[in-house]
Amino acid sequence: MTPSQRTPAPDRENQSRPTTDSLAYSLARYSEIPRSLKFPLNQPDRWENWRAEARSKLSQLIGLPQELHEHRTALESEFGPAVVRSGYVRQFVRFETRTGCEAVGWLLIPEKIDGPRPAMICLPGHGRGIDEITGIDEKGLDNESAQSYQHNFALQCVLQGYVTLALEMIGFGHRRDPAARKRGSGASSCMPAAGAALMLGESMVGWRVWDTVRAIDFLTGLSDVDSSRIGLMGISGGGTVSLYAAALDDRVAFAMLSCSYCTFRDSIYAVSHCIDNYVPGILKWLEVADLAALIAPRLLFCEAGAADDIFPEPGVREAFDEAHRSYEAMKAGGNLGLHVFQAGHVFDGRQAFPWIAQRLSSN
Repeated sequence: MTPSQRTPAPDRENQSRPTTDSLAYSLARYSEIPRSLKFPLNQPDRWENWRAEARSKLSQLIGLPQELHEHRTALESEFGPAVVRSGYVRQFVRFETRTGCEAVGWLLIPEKIDGPRPAMICLPGHGRGIDEITGIDEKGLDNESAQSYQHNFALQCVLQGYVTLALEMIGFGHRRDPAARKRGSGASSCMPAAGAALMLGESMVGWRVWDTVRAIDFLTGLSDVDSSRIGLMGISGGGTVSLYAAALDDRVAFAMLSCSYCTFRDSIYAVSHCIDNYVPGILKWLEVADLAALIAPRLLFCEAGAADDIFPEPGVREAFDEAHRSYEAMKAGGNLGLHVFQAGHVFDGRQAFPWIAQRLSSN
C-alpha cells in the first residue's frame, strides 16, 4: 500500500492522543473504576449489610477460602527456652496455621506482670524479619542497640507493657526459601512465593492475614493476655497486613499502621512495590479508606513520614480524611489518629504509643 492509499487517520482535534506512558494510562484507568463497595457514608441503615458484603468480598479477593474458617487446624504450639532480658522474657514459638504451614515468632513477656495484659502482634516490613524488630543482629546475637528503619518496634512494645508477639511473615527471615537464605539475611522470598499464591488464585496478603488470624488464636490461649485488648502493629508490608487483618477480624481491638496507610492510587498502584502487596481486582470494589471503615469504630492509628516516597503524604492525607468521615459518621472520630513526622520510610511511634495507651486505659 502506498502512502496515498493509506486509510486517513481519525480526526484528533477534539480528542487526546493515546499515551505511551504506562503510568498515565494506569491513572486514566483508575478514574474509570466503579469501586462498587465504597462505604455508604450517608446511608447508616446500610452499614451492617455493607460490612458483611465488603468482608465477604475482601476475603474472596485475597484468597481466603471459607473452609479455612470452618475447618481450622488444631493450634499445636511449641515454645523454645525462655531467655531473660532486661525488663522482659523472650521465647521462640511456633504453631501450625494451616495444613502443612507453620508460623514462627518471638514471644516477649514483660518481666513484671500481675495479670492479663494487652497484647500486640508486631509485623515487620521487608528486611531481616522478626529478629530485626526484637534486637537480634545478623549473627543471631542480642544487640538491642542495633537499629534499622524499623527501630526495634517489638522491643518498644514489650517495654511499654504489652505481651508482644513478633510474628514472622511468610517470605521473611525464618520463613524464607533456600535461594533467599543464600542471598543474605535481608533477602526475602516474597517474589516467588507471592507469584505462587497468585497462580493458586490466592495472594500473599491472604496467606499473611491468615497467619495473623491464627496468631490471635494463639494469644487468646495465653493466661497473660487480655483477649479483649489484642492489637496489631506493623510497618510497610507489615502495616499493610495489619490493615487487612484488622478489617476482617473483630477481635483486633486496635491497630497501628506505620508508613503503609495511603490510597492505593498514590502508592502501590502508581509506585513500584513488592508483588506481595497486590490483590487482584480489589480496585473494582474497595479503596484503602474502605478497609479503614471496616475497622471502625475500633481504634486505628496511622503514622507516615513526610518524605516517604513509596507512601506519599498527599495520598496518606486523602485516605485518612476519607476514613475520618467514616469514623465521624459512626460517632467515633476520636478513635482514628494520624501523625505525619519529618522523616522518610521509618518507624516513629512517638505519638502512636501514648495515643493507644490513653484510649485503652479509658475503655
